[in-house]
Amino acid sequence: MKGSLKILTVLILLSCQSTKVIGQRSGKLNLFALNAKALESNKAAVYNKDESVMPAYKQLIKDADKALKFGPVSVMEKTNTPPSGDKHDYMSLAPYFWPDSSKPNGLPYIRKDGQTNPEVKDYKDKDYQPKLCEHVQSLALAYYFSENEVYAEHATKLLRVWFLDAETKMNPNLNYGQAIKGVNEGRGAGLIDTRHYVKLVDAIGLLKSSKSWKTADQKEMQQWFAEFLNWMQTSKIGMDEMRAKNNHGAWYDVQRLALSLFIDSMDLAKKIVINAAGRLDYQMDENSFFPAEMERTISLHYTAFVMNAFFHIAQMAEKTGIDFWNLTTPSGKSLQKAFTVLKPYFADEKNWEGQQIKAYDYEDGYMLMMEAYKHYKCKDCEQAVERLADDKAPRLRIKLLY
Repeated sequence: MKGSLKILTVLILLSCQSTKVIGQRSGKLNLFALNAKALESNKAAVYNKDESVMPAYKQLIKDADKALKFGPVSVMEKTNTPPSGDKHDYMSLAPYFWPDSSKPNGLPYIRKDGQTNPEVKDYKDKDYQPKLCEHVQSLALAYYFSENEVYAEHATKLLRVWFLDAETKMNPNLNYGQAIKGVNEGRGAGLIDTRHYVKLVDAIGLLKSSKSWKTADQKEMQQWFAEFLNWMQTSKIGMDEMRAKNNHGAWYDVQRLALSLFIDSMDLAKKIVINAAGRLDYQMDENSFFPAEMERTISLHYTAFVMNAFFHIAQMAEKTGIDFWNLTTPSGKSLQKAFTVLKPYFADEKNWEGQQIKAYDYEDGYMLMMEAYKHYKCKDCEQAVERLADDKAPRLRIKLLY
């Protein structure tokens, strides 16, 4: 394994020298997981009232208007107190662990994969954080496309309360994420809760031109994410997640890559991309499936989930000059091979033979197919999304992102 990774590292570093770094476009937008050129083009289309994007734009404004009514929220609102005694520490429960009915006190909790324990909702941090990230992204995009400062103002308020204000801010750690009662107070798997931070770094990139988002806000968010990234890479819990052999490991690298780019640590970003290529090499099998995800009770969902992680890495890797989209690992694995095999399932063209105890949400594959349309010349991918989305297709946000 180490020998293969050394070969892979050399191949990737050579590609860094020969591949033009993407991202130094017009200087207007500094984005990582979103495509700046596509946004700029679609903004012009919105300005010209192009009917190919207007339904999606109107839906975005509706979403942003709804987001204006959200929060601000903070980690201080939870009724549960973390083991540290400090409510500034984030806290959540493992979603697939339930009380053991055979034990008087239900402890230790037992695993029921794919079945979410409703008790998770009692821990407000886990409920608030993904909503916060989603709403901030909607507000930032609405500000970018409409240039209405009210959206930037509220997005800024949400970010300041959750991350920056002394009385309400979250501490930059996840020591108590996805705890299993009777087993631990927190675990590496909790880092999956913060995968939504990828949305925030791009949202901040969209907010930088607003009068609401100050230079001090930018510096303080970079400092917060730098401290969180340091915790990810030095704490026992963070290192446990780094060693994860399934989608958790891939999403760990997605987060590290987004944060390293956000704090302008390019050397670290390149190392993370190389590490992610190694993950692709051992997480895929010779048939282009992901065995660790196939073991799950909702295996198609988790297969799409891990593919979304690797596609995010490929998009952000462009900033480092590494072509992850077309990279082939020492054992012959590649994203393109995986997508070619899996696309018929994501597009509902072929019946999934793995376990799937819940109905699969085909929207999980929309981003994959839109990226494949661009990078792999998948001629019918865009049509597949249109077909699956049906009457919702004109209003899909991807109409503004691609």
